[in-house]
Amino acid sequence: MDFTPEELELPTCKYEYLDHPADVQIHAWGESLGEAFEQSAVAMFGYMTEIDTVEITDRQEIEASGHDIESLLYQFLDECLYIFSAEPFFIARKVVVKEFNKEDFSLKAVLYGEEFSLEKHPQGTEVKAITYASMQVYDTGNQHELFVIIDI
Repeated sequence: MDFTPEELELPTCKYEYLDHPADVQIHAWGESLGEAFEQSAVAMFGYMTEIDTVEITDRQEIEASGHDIESLLYQFLDECLYIFSAEPFFIARKVVVKEFNKEDFSLKAVLYGEEFSLEKHPQGTEVKAITYASMQVYDTGNQHELFVIIDI
């Protein structure tokens, strides 16, 4: 599969993991809310394996929709988790939101990465589910960030 230089360019890390008693809280941010969504997905994949071991050799396209911005975030991350959990067990190193509609709460994204392999990718922590618990989405002025807890 051929990729453009832009597709192979890796984004700056704009996420962190915050302490949580039983699960993991992801804090992600960006220049736009779409970028914050991208960063949250990469953070989730990064919790599953050492993200630096993932090469961009393939791509997967996903769509998500919700009834509000929080449900859109939930559905988006759930679609990313499904891509990893179902054959061919795809792990992404880069996520690009191609279309982001804040009025209809829908998006289309491309995930860049490869098939997960225990021989190549150190097994991190299994992500069981996305949760609504303490979910926060901020999209005002120069503030585009989110907080989401993933169940491990």
